[in-house]
Amino acid sequence: MSLSLAGRTAEPLAQPVPARRGGFGGAEGLASYLRAERIDVLIDATHPYAAAISANAVEAARSAEVKLLALRRPPWIEAPGDAWTVVDTMEDAAEALGKAPRRVFLALGRKELRPFEAAPQHVYLVRSVDPVEPPLAVPHAIYVTARGPFREEEDRALLERHRIDAIVAKNSGGDATYGKIAAARALHLPVIMLKRPALPEVESVATVADALAWLDHAMTFSTARGV
Repeated sequence: MSLSLAGRTAEPLAQPVPARRGGFGGAEGLASYLRAERIDVLIDATHPYAAAISANAVEAARSAEVKLLALRRPPWIEAPGDAWTVVDTMEDAAEALGKAPRRVFLALGRKELRPFEAAPQHVYLVRSVDPVEPPLAVPHAIYVTARGPFREEEDRALLERHRIDAIVAKNSGGDATYGKIAAARALHLPVIMLKRPALPEVESVATVADALAWLDHAMTFSTARGV
C-alpha cells in the first residue's frame, strides 16, 4: 500500500505507510505510475474540490486497467439557524460580500485567495497550514497559521476575537473543519459557501471504514479468481 500526497502542504503529517508527494504529470503520468508499481486498486481520496485530480484518476484507472473507488465525504447540510449564500466561483463569493467594508474570515486554501484582491475594502482573516506567499494585495489582511482539526469553541473564539461578520468557506464535509460552520450558526453569522464541483460518476463510499471494507472484498475476490 502506498499514499500519494498532492504536495500542497510544505510539511505534511507523518503517515504510517510509504508516501510520495507531488503530481504525476496528468492522467497518463498516473497511469504509467500504476503500471510501473503494479498497482491493483486506486482509491481516489482527494479533496471534494480537486475535480481535476478525480478526473485524472478515472482516466488513469481505465488506461492502466485497475479497479477504482472514490472516497467522498458527504457535504454539510444547511441546518436551522444557518444563513448560507451558495455561489459557483470564488469571484462570485468576493462579489457576494458586497460593497460595504466587512470583516471576513476566508476559510479557503492558499491558492484560492487571489479573487478577493478585487474587493480590497474588506478586512480579511486568513487561516492556513503554511504562510500565504506572497501576501494578498489588500490593505488589511490578518494571517493565522494553524493545522486542524478545529473545534467549535476554538473557532467561535477566533471569530469573536477578530470581530468577524462574514465567512467564506468550501463545503468540505467531515468533522475536522465543521467548527467554523457551527460557530457561525451560534454567532448568527452569514456564510458564503462555494458549491462543490461536479465529479465523475464512479463507485464511491463515504467513510474510510467503508473504503477498507470495499478493499478487503475486492482483494479477496481477486485472490479467489487467481488474479
